[in-house]
Amino acid sequence: MTTVEQVLTQRIVAIVRLENYDHAVEVASALVAGGVRILEFTLTGKGAIEAISSVRRALGDAVTVGVGSVLAPQDCITAIDAGAQFVVTPAIRPQVISSSLNRNIPVLAGGLTPTELLTAHEAGCELVKLFPAQLGGPRYLKDVLAPLPFLKLVPTGGISPENAREYLAAGAVALGIGGNLISKQAVAAKNFDLVTQAAKTTVAALA
Repeated sequence: MTTVEQVLTQRIVAIVRLENYDHAVEVASALVAGGVRILEFTLTGKGAIEAISSVRRALGDAVTVGVGSVLAPQDCITAIDAGAQFVVTPAIRPQVISSSLNRNIPVLAGGLTPTELLTAHEAGCELVKLFPAQLGGPRYLKDVLAPLPFLKLVPTGGISPENAREYLAAGAVALGIGGNLISKQAVAAKNFDLVTQAAKTTVAALA
């Protein structure tokens, strides 16, 4: 199964955005225990590249690991060399998109307007990140898909177990979920059971 097929099947991309990734393996293991297997480590935190490689080594095929908040092509290449299986950008970054696709690694570029989302699709993004999704909500996503039904949108920003089904009903193919899935406080307290419980709750909300 390709990475894109895994995203379409699992429908949840866990966005791990922490100040540092000292407990990356524990967080990843907690998410997997809760049924969430697709993880994105953002470059906004310290040690993201090391987190990607360590989680891939520790958990192997149990997880699909990507890199997020990628703005520069060199960061993209470094992350892929470390084992990243997909790349996510917060905006249209043509050089990052081409760098990723040149390595046969799928990339989700972020966009908000119909023009940006279509531009990402035409640049080669099989999946397109709608960000920030909470700005327009499920209705906006549905409106965008009316004239552009071929877009495979992954809304990110403000997605929670409470509104997840609304986004799927509006036409989202998967969901990017961060703060509502991985509590920074829980990680800081090393209470990884809370992360597992949040993952289970989110998976159940999509059932």
